[in-house]
Amino acid sequence: MVLSACETGMGETAIGQGVFGLQRAFQIAGARNLMMSLWKVSDKVTREFMVGFYAQILRKDSKGKSVTMEKAFSFAVENIRQKYPDPYYWGAFVLVGE
Repeated sequence: MVLSACETGMGETAIGQGVFGLQRAFQIAGARNLMMSLWKVSDKVTREFMVGFYAQILRKDSKGKSVTMEKAFSFAVENIRQKYPDPYYWGAFVLVGE
């Protein structure tokens, strides 16, 4: 599951329970992996991030196997990091799950 809107990883916290919010609802619903943002970022940079991420997800390796979400995420982060070195632009995105 990919939540590309601003602050989708935010929510209320409860001791011993973690973060309650949109991310928790998707995890309870069975999402194995969840990508989200922790703060407001530029629409332009978010678009670039997502285009790079999905371009990798759609790729196949030499054996016809899909690229993992983790590898696609790492690629997208590094791509944005090279273009925009300030962590404000690439550090907002996190991937949690399996």
